[in-house]
Amino acid sequence: MSLLDTDKIRRDFPVLQRNVTGGHPLIYLDNAASTQRPRAVIEAMDECYLQYYSNVHRGIHTLSEESTRAYEAARETTREFLNAASAREIIFAAGTTAAINTVARSWGDANVSSGDVILLLISEHHANIVPWHQLAARTGCRVEFIPIDENFEISDETVAEYLDRLQPKMFAFAAASNTLGSEYPVQRWTSMARQHGATVLIDAAQAAPHQQIDVQAWDADFVVFSGHKVCGPTGIGVLYGKEAMLDAMPAFLGGGGMILNVTTEGFTTHELPEKFEAGTPPIVEAIGLAAALKYLTAIGMENIHAHERVLGERADAGLRAIDGVRVIGPTADKKGGINSFVIEGVHAHDVSQFLDGRGVAVRAGHHCTMPLHQSLGVTATARASCYLYNTPDEVDHLLAAVADVRAKFARSGRRRRTRRPVEPSA
Repeated sequence: MSLLDTDKIRRDFPVLQRNVTGGHPLIYLDNAASTQRPRAVIEAMDECYLQYYSNVHRGIHTLSEESTRAYEAARETTREFLNAASAREIIFAAGTTAAINTVARSWGDANVSSGDVILLLISEHHANIVPWHQLAARTGCRVEFIPIDENFEISDETVAEYLDRLQPKMFAFAAASNTLGSEYPVQRWTSMARQHGATVLIDAAQAAPHQQIDVQAWDADFVVFSGHKVCGPTGIGVLYGKEAMLDAMPAFLGGGGMILNVTTEGFTTHELPEKFEAGTPPIVEAIGLAAALKYLTAIGMENIHAHERVLGERADAGLRAIDGVRVIGPTADKKGGINSFVIEGVHAHDVSQFLDGRGVAVRAGHHCTMPLHQSLGVTATARASCYLYNTPDEVDHLLAAVADVRAKFARSGRRRRTRRPVEPSA
């Protein structure tokens, strides 16, 4: 049974009150791509713009001082959310993608050379693949991938075998897969990687919205996540790094804010965290992110995770019961509220379009996991992803609509033509 009062929670999200195609009430199941924003986040950002916005850190006037306090308070809220040891370990970036790129360019360029290995999972999002390919092009290192088995799982034994054989310089993996929904044992795999001398980066973009994160318990060198997936604004994310690691890394972006001194001969960098926050930072976005993290913390991350497990299990069981539907992911007990699936004879984009006609918003495509889809021999999947404001009735509505898709297209035999539309990042 869910521990959340979804009726109360839904009142905090204005967009959930609207109707969409054909006058149907919106059923928003595209949360793995981006969540919706509660009033608390919108109001916190509005208050800043309306009452005290100014640039931070260097202004000697009231608005700048108030903005600086709010911005640095947001950093402290983020530190608490992650249980980091120091606010100096919290770097605000443009998102998960920007955070991983920062590590690949700064730590990677300084520490990786020809012949080194970057080890990833085959299920990684492109944000945790492309920066390492770029690093390989610059340094001559190589990128290797751990495969999934026939049950869409990765065992400890498989991870150990790849660590033993490849001795990677970096092991970078997602805490939870945005396509499979799999939740991986971060603390255990990090410990295994440590025994092989590997540096560890955790992509927590799909974990931070749904479960309690303790970076000190995880013991990874870097942890990253995005604001827009935790009910916060777009355009902001977080790079957590152990202080000693960040101190040793060269600054990535150069400009104002990240310097202590600039001369015609060169420059000296600021201390952490400003060292990695060049230019005007995402001030209002950080304030909105802090409001989102406080909102989720008040509800309780364990309660959110339990609620999503209930919905995810309901969706998983219902999809598997529909003839011609194949769930792309492990069993419900090994994943969260994400269910990707294919319907025999029907392209995922047709599935999504049909569901939209019933008011159900899902994602369709490769979900920025093309290597995973290629390894499975699947061009595209439909993905329904639940969050704290979704309900069992909404899941049942999804299942009924999927059953109707199967019945409609099975009768018509219709298949999508081979033209491939552009897929936005998710």
